[in-house]
Amino acid sequence: MNKVGVARLSVLSNTALVIFKLIVGLYINSVSVLSEAIHSGLDLAAAMIALFAVKRSGKPPDAEHQYGHGKIENVSGVIEAILIFVASIWIIREAAIKLVTGARVEAPMWGLIVMGFSAVVNWVVSSLLMKTAQETDSVALEADGLHLRTDVYTSLGVAGGLLLLWVTGIHIFDPLIAIGVALLIIKAAYDLTAKAFFPLLDTSLPAEEEEHIKEIILSFGSHFVSFHKMRTRKAGPQRFIDLHLVVPQHQNISVSHDVCDDIEREMKDQYPGAQVLIHVEPCRIGEDCLQCRERGQCEFSEKNAKEKGIDTSESNNLG
Repeated sequence: MNKVGVARLSVLSNTALVIFKLIVGLYINSVSVLSEAIHSGLDLAAAMIALFAVKRSGKPPDAEHQYGHGKIENVSGVIEAILIFVASIWIIREAAIKLVTGARVEAPMWGLIVMGFSAVVNWVVSSLLMKTAQETDSVALEADGLHLRTDVYTSLGVAGGLLLLWVTGIHIFDPLIAIGVALLIIKAAYDLTAKAFFPLLDTSLPAEEEEHIKEIILSFGSHFVSFHKMRTRKAGPQRFIDLHLVVPQHQNISVSHDVCDDIEREMKDQYPGAQVLIHVEPCRIGEDCLQCRERGQCEFSEKNAKEKGIDTSESNNLG
């Protein structure tokens, strides 16, 4: 199933769960079930935002968005996180009122049924979302999947509280579990905010990815002197990488161009959709290369290049 199809499935499943939880929560007067209904309501809003984001982010670059639309997935993630924070505050408020007033839960068995059903549905849908997010590197789908996976655990927590209430007859378990649910949701919202927001500031790719990118560049090291000024960032699922590549001064332009193409091709194989920009610079004789500084020799010197039959005419010279 593609990104849009999975996002639509999330919208449909959350719609059904919101209705189901609201009906049962109101019927049995359970704040924990109602808190889960609100949680699912925000999951529904998040799913709709994610659906819009994955549709929009998949559009090709245009005149106004020449770097594509990938960041809209990050924006959607931040909006989802804000919605979750709001829901958490509401849940805690309602639970506190229940603690003070001592409202009783009626027919907790219905709550157990709806929570169990919710946990199963959300586990299936969240697994699909997270699998597709991993395959497509989609921040929006990952955020939606994390929401629903959190919903699985909170639903099980609410079910546990209702079971304790049913067995012991102690009604305080219901609002206490609701507060626990809210705290879990706040933690999920914080994690999501960090993941979605910082790429909007053009933070670098994770250290392990940057190290891997450097390894890719160095695998072509026999064709250049060094590289520097490497910069990376990410917008939605798309990575942007640029760097300066120092090549031997007498190396033919076409050779340097081929080296850049090879590096770009390998990066795009490893990171599909990556945009790679390489600026080529000629080496500074006696400064850039350790071999040149220490021994005064260079296998790419003009003399050696001519002996190898490499064209170093001025029209093709980088120097």
